[in-house]
Amino acid sequence: MTSTQFQFQTSARERIADATAIIMVTPARVRTGFKDLAKTLGIDLADHLKEFTGEPSELFSISIDGHDHLTDLYVIGSGTGGPEGVRLAAATVARRLAQHTHLHVLGLEEVDDARFRAFVEGLVIGSYRFSVKKVPATTIQVSMATSRSRKAAIARGQVTGSAVHLGRDLANTPSNIKTPQWLVAQANKVAKAHGLDIDVRTGARLAREGFGGIVAVGAGSQHRPALVELRYRPKKVTAQTKRLVLVGKGITFDSGGLSLKPADAMVPMKTDMSGSAAVLAAMQATAQLQPNVEVIGLLAIAENMISGSAFRPSDVITHFGGTTVEVLNTDAEGRLVLADALAYADLTLNPDVIVDIATLTGAASLGLGRIHGAMYATSSAVAKRWQKAATAAGEPVWQMPLVDEYAGSLASTVADLGHISTGEKVGAGSITAALFLQHFVGNRAWIHLDIAGPARSDTDKGLINRGGTAYGTASLIRWIESFSE
Repeated sequence: MTSTQFQFQTSARERIADATAIIMVTPARVRTGFKDLAKTLGIDLADHLKEFTGEPSELFSISIDGHDHLTDLYVIGSGTGGPEGVRLAAATVARRLAQHTHLHVLGLEEVDDARFRAFVEGLVIGSYRFSVKKVPATTIQVSMATSRSRKAAIARGQVTGSAVHLGRDLANTPSNIKTPQWLVAQANKVAKAHGLDIDVRTGARLAREGFGGIVAVGAGSQHRPALVELRYRPKKVTAQTKRLVLVGKGITFDSGGLSLKPADAMVPMKTDMSGSAAVLAAMQATAQLQPNVEVIGLLAIAENMISGSAFRPSDVITHFGGTTVEVLNTDAEGRLVLADALAYADLTLNPDVIVDIATLTGAASLGLGRIHGAMYATSSAVAKRWQKAATAAGEPVWQMPLVDEYAGSLASTVADLGHISTGEKVGAGSITAALFLQHFVGNRAWIHLDIAGPARSDTDKGLINRGGTAYGTASLIRWIESFSE
């Protein structure tokens, strides 16, 4: 878990006396401020930067002598100077700041609040590190040269960055610690700290109320499954107040069940609850930002394990609302827990829009790789709003089609649906999974995000650290904010 905290303040350009490092952010081919800075520091800055182009995340580190505490100047490129380039610039330089206690940032004096917020987000997110060991906390003071108040932009950037940290901590925690009950405890902690209402369904209550998918998937584990319901209510609720429901897949470990995964494929499965991590983190941010919109988060939590009580291929499950589903592969468990939560949202919560987010199919990552999330939406208006939020958040997404012609592949002779495609071999595993889930949202406006690719990373790059990425957290926050603008 990260141990770096930032304290931000704005200041006049010339206040660099207390800094241990200066960060100069510049777009491509722009040298604004270089002459004044070079004179102040007594260095030939132009000579140092002869090969500097200012492309995104290009970083030049220059040692500074004879200036009290100041030891380093970091000149970081931001490409065209848009929010995404500024965010990446901040994340790149954040990896170099472990030895510093005071930073002074130049180059953002006249940018708009979107870019200012993006820089704060990048600095906070880029500093993320995870360890199960307790690491002494460090605090870095950051003064940012600017000509006007930036309190709101800084606050929003910190809230988003902190939420991403939470999402990554949740995803990266090993599954011997992260049982379903542990994840429920984290949800309770967030709810208590931030004034969210919370209701936790477990055990007999889940079965009694008809959540057959969650019960079945969790049946093989000694750790009980759960459905967590978190609710944020704005200070003033009117007939015009929108109600949004966020649904996250929360499989704390996925062995594949009786349809056992290969051993190597199990290693990253501690992050198979990344959807719930993103939803919980977004709920924390929502409580802090207090938008004028009602938001309900549903975490569908279970551990998919093998035992004498595990559910089987050929079982028939009755989901919330009464739809029956034939189980054909126990390693396609995520859609079973989501189906219960989506049906519950549709039938009881009366949302204006439902969003679900899940590490659902390998097919999505095969088709789109590890950068883009696969998005499915029931209307172009819903899709455009999400795409705008995802772009602002710096989380690439690609819209995929809901192909009606493939729906027949989900037919079953013994239940209302089969939960994976059979008989009619259409491939398109991510699409057919989305079509399955669509059965449980009624006529609601709905977005489905298959994040199997971008939810995990094998390397540190840009905003991303190896392990769980908390992909979707920042997009959810921007999307929720958009309903309050």
